[in-house]
Amino acid sequence: MPALRKQVFVGLSPSCYQRGNDNDVVLLGLVPHFDTAIERQTGMSVFNAPDYDDHEEVVFIREPAVGLRAIVAIHNTRRGPALGGVRMRPYASEAEALRDVLRLSRGMTYKAATLGVDLGGGKSVVFGDPRADKTPEMFQALGKRIAQLGERYIAGEDIGTNPLDMKEIRVNTRCVSCLLIEDGGYGDPAPLTALGVFSAIRAGLDYARDSDDLSGLRVAVQGVGNVGFNLCRLLREAGAELTVCDAYADATRKAAEAFDCAVVEPEAIYDVEADVFAPCAVGAVLNDDSVARLKASVVAGAANNQLEADAHARALADRGIIYLPDYVANGGGLISCAAEWYKVDPADLEEQVRGIYDTCRDILKRADEEGVTTQQAADAIAEARFKDGPAG
Repeated sequence: MPALRKQVFVGLSPSCYQRGNDNDVVLLGLVPHFDTAIERQTGMSVFNAPDYDDHEEVVFIREPAVGLRAIVAIHNTRRGPALGGVRMRPYASEAEALRDVLRLSRGMTYKAATLGVDLGGGKSVVFGDPRADKTPEMFQALGKRIAQLGERYIAGEDIGTNPLDMKEIRVNTRCVSCLLIEDGGYGDPAPLTALGVFSAIRAGLDYARDSDDLSGLRVAVQGVGNVGFNLCRLLREAGAELTVCDAYADATRKAAEAFDCAVVEPEAIYDVEADVFAPCAVGAVLNDDSVARLKASVVAGAANNQLEADAHARALADRGIIYLPDYVANGGGLISCAAEWYKVDPADLEEQVRGIYDTCRDILKRADEEGVTTQQAADAIAEARFKDGPAG
């Protein structure tokens, strides 16, 4: 593997850049937009951003002809090419999007390492409303830019995108996963992501109550999109009583009809009397306010970057709440996408994802033995694998 590169791209073509000191990339002759906007909003450069964690590459993309504005972040490729979903959201600012992509890509590195998957961590964010702004041309243009990264980044689905969007990316690059079976992929990974979260919930309950039986237990599910809906199905089949919320009324209506669950407003989900809280929407929802309000004894969900800060893992522990780190609980989708990329037989995927149960148990045991939070225990496992292991 070539030496790791630290790059920040802004603009329309790699030919617009020249190498500077330490193999960084310097912008030449383009009207600045993303990078200077971020500096205006935050007073700092990308390299000084709080969530910059020695990322190898951060690529800013703008294709006005197709309405594409995006950022691709590659955190670490020591264990393999960086895989991570393409998230589409109407970000309020470039700074908000940058924070999201830096945190999400880092989380993918830790997820792959903890689960023993031979991949690194990356992520893409696309500016826009996924219900109103999508076009095939937008994702085809993104695929062309991903192709320029030389198989260092593999795209997948995430919040706001789906296998049909991945098919458009595939028009211009092979570096994409989460394709439908008829398009040469292994199908939508959402059911396996949900199975991983379900396994994490059971592991947490078993550790807290000496039983992973969900019959009659109450689960509050925050977000009933693709993964959240699949999780609700598994929970209901296991006998759990559900309370759900979502930013979209049609999503909660669908869940209520399918699972006979209670529906509350998004802000009220933290106050629900529940045994388990499952965050399955956006990140940073576990903060000073929400942690103090939670009634649950176990927190495990599909959302990425659930902790607003690492200190909130300690806040949860101090309240006696078992927290299963998000990048472990939601690892089922990564296992599926890795199998698709490496063309591994999909027959045993479900069994591999169910193994998240044992991984969570190991993390809980290590946290207890070492007197650390579950987040710290999981991070230590991951870092030993991607920092100290051989490159390439």
